Amino acid sequence: MKKMDVKRPEQVWVSDITYVGNRNNPMYLALVTDAYSKKIVGYDVSDSLDVSSSCKALKMAGKSRKTYKVLLHHSDRGLQYCSGEYQRLLSKDDINCSMTEAYDPYENAVAERINGILKQEFLGDTKNLRLKTMKQLVSDSIQIYNNKRPHYSNYYLTPQQMHQQQKIQMRTYKSKKLNEDILVELN
Repeated sequence: MKKMDVKRPEQVWVSDITYVGNRNNPMYLALVTDAYSKKIVGYDVSDSLDVSSSCKALKMAGKSRKTYKVLLHHSDRGLQYCSGEYQRLLSKDDINCSMTEAYDPYENAVAERINGILKQEFLGDTKNLRLKTMKQLVSDSIQIYNNKRPHYSNYYLTPQQMHQQQKIQMRTYKSKKLNEDILVELN
């Protein structure tokens, strides 16, 4: 998703899977996040990279959906997102599909940033937990993240507060390269 003017909640969802376990205890967190509000709208923790976990996260997101305006789902080109099962779920809910072009993590930056926040601020060194405990920890963390953690990119509103309105323009970030190009033009 290179350049898109995101102006409201439920216009663009971004998805990604991140590793939350360790070699002896593999676990994966599948997330669906609203790009405008940074609200996590669907998630699942699994001990497998099977498509079913990503599908569970997408189904959860679908249940939270309030409007049925045009919605774009953006992800990397992971096998889970390319699978027939996942694509059928998107189609069933009239969600348009977008994927990164060249496996560039910057093309899915919102999803990658949310992964980092959850892992660094909430999950920390929890890699030796049992799956059931990790599921509860992730659930509790997402509740706190969505409802209590303000974001600079949301003008210090929580994701839930940002998601409940659509008047505030989404804050975007310019790349360093773009800033350098502007400086060269000014000189």
